[in-house]
Amino acid sequence: MTPLLLSDRIVSLPKAELHLHLEGSIQPATVCALTARHGMVTTEEEVRQRYAYRNFPEFIEAFKWITAFLRGPQDYALIAHDLAEHLLTQRVVYTEVTLSIGVMLLRKQQPEANFEALLRAVEPFESRGLRFRWVFDAARQFGVDAAMQVVESAKRCDSRAIVAFGVGGDELSVATKEFRPVYDLAAQIGLHRLMHAGEVGGPEKIREAIELLGAERIGHGIAAINDPELMDLLTERKIPLEICPASNMKTGALARQLQSKDARIEDHPLPKLLRHGIPIVLSTDDPAMFHTTLHEEYANAARMGLQEHELARIIEMGFEHAFLPADEKRGA
Repeated sequence: MTPLLLSDRIVSLPKAELHLHLEGSIQPATVCALTARHGMVTTEEEVRQRYAYRNFPEFIEAFKWITAFLRGPQDYALIAHDLAEHLLTQRVVYTEVTLSIGVMLLRKQQPEANFEALLRAVEPFESRGLRFRWVFDAARQFGVDAAMQVVESAKRCDSRAIVAFGVGGDELSVATKEFRPVYDLAAQIGLHRLMHAGEVGGPEKIREAIELLGAERIGHGIAAINDPELMDLLTERKIPLEICPASNMKTGALARQLQSKDARIEDHPLPKLLRHGIPIVLSTDDPAMFHTTLHEEYANAARMGLQEHELARIIEMGFEHAFLPADEKRGA
């Protein structure tokens, strides 16, 4: 269903989605299929109850629960196929999907085998106009050694479809500077560098990611609104923020940054950040877990007061800041 706040033009424009976690895209019906496959009966209503949180730690617990049912290549192939079908309904033609490789390694899986299954699952969608690229992600709270193993896994996969390395998870855990060797290795093997920062942490986490790790895009980054000098730096260096409004609401990140327990979507800093000149790409983060779609996120931006030309500009920036060769960025 198309949100009423969006014009036909915005809905019909081809889009890129750059901040999207595969494991957070699993719809309740697919969760039920996964649990049944592994000997557990659950209902869609039970899954929806799991997909309800009051804060970021509760979301992490739900994420851990759902990923416990991703046990092998066939499971990853199933959820990738379902995600691809969903993205086509949102006019997405290019996506960079984040994979929780750190979680696979923690569970003693073979990331290379899972990744091969993912490539096979999404290959048929290229002829339907949807191109996938992948981000290998480490969980910050797992530590530096575990993050290094994620980069090593990407190196073993040796695939041009892997475009970046990133770190997500609990940004208040391990100090940013500890990850410098990991990011140096990622750069050496040709990966772009991403970092979740300024979601629940302060603006200093964003600055550290840029200055210490060479982060080229910042996941979330809404804490920037609390540091005018950082906003200027993001503008001058043209470092994009990957903004995920529904996620920021449902994890309590927006309320935390605004220091207001009654924060509403209309209070989101996206318009101020955009109008300051900071590049913005709009995404869903974990769409099934946050009960959202990419079109709904554009409707959220409209609820914040963005005009149609601003929404169209954000769509353009999704391609401009994708990790694609320059000659492929427009109309990927």
